[in-house]
Amino acid sequence: MSKTPASKARRPAQRADGETEQRILEAARRVFIRRGTAGARMQEIAAEAGVNQALLHYYFRSKDRLSGAVFIQLASRLFPTLARILGGELPLEAKIDALVATYLDTFTQHPFLPGYLLSEMHHNPERVAKLLATATGGDPHQLLVPVFATLAKQIKQQVRAKRMRPIPPQQFVVNLISLCIFPFAARPMLSLVLGLDDARFAALIEERKTHLPEFFRNALRP
Repeated sequence: MSKTPASKARRPAQRADGETEQRILEAARRVFIRRGTAGARMQEIAAEAGVNQALLHYYFRSKDRLSGAVFIQLASRLFPTLARILGGELPLEAKIDALVATYLDTFTQHPFLPGYLLSEMHHNPERVAKLLATATGGDPHQLLVPVFATLAKQIKQQVRAKRMRPIPPQQFVVNLISLCIFPFAARPMLSLVLGLDDARFAALIEERKTHLPEFFRNALRP
C-alpha cells in the first residue's frame, strides 16, 4: 500500500526538477549579464535562482558547466537563425540587414556572450567546438557547407552585375560578424574612450543597426 503514494509523489518532483534547472539557467544568464562569466559567483547565482549552493552544484557541478549550459541554450537558438538567414532566399543586401539586426539584438540581450566566447576560444578551443556541436546537433562546419554555397552563388551574381567586388563567402561572413561583435567585446575600452554610459552605449548600438549595413555594402561596391 505504501508504493502507490510514493510513486505519485515522485511525479511532481520530476516536473519540479526540470523547472528548477531552467530557473537556475535563467538566473545564471541574469548574473552573467551583470558580472560577466568571469566575475559571476555560484553563490550569487544560487541566490538569484532561489536555491541553495548544494542544489546548484548537484545540477551543474561547476561554473564552467553552468556557463557552458547557458551558452548551449543561447547558441541552439541563434545558430539555426543565422544559418536560415544566410542560406535562405533573401537577396544578399537584405541578408546583411537581417544578420546585423540579429547579432546586435542578441548581444544587447546577452552582453556576456562575446567575452565568454573570446575567453573560451583562447583557453579552451576544443571546448568551444564541443559546445557548438551540442548546440547545433552536429558538425557546425558541415551544417554551413550549403550556407556558404548559397552565398557564393549570390555573390557571383552580384559581381557579374557589377554591383560588388569579388569576395569569398567565408570572408564575407567573418568580416560582417566581426564588425557586429567588436563593440561588445571592446565595450570597456569604448566606454572609456568615447565616454559612454549604459544609455549612450545602447544608443550607439541602435544607430549601428542602420550605419553598419550601409558601411558594409559600400565597402563591397566596385
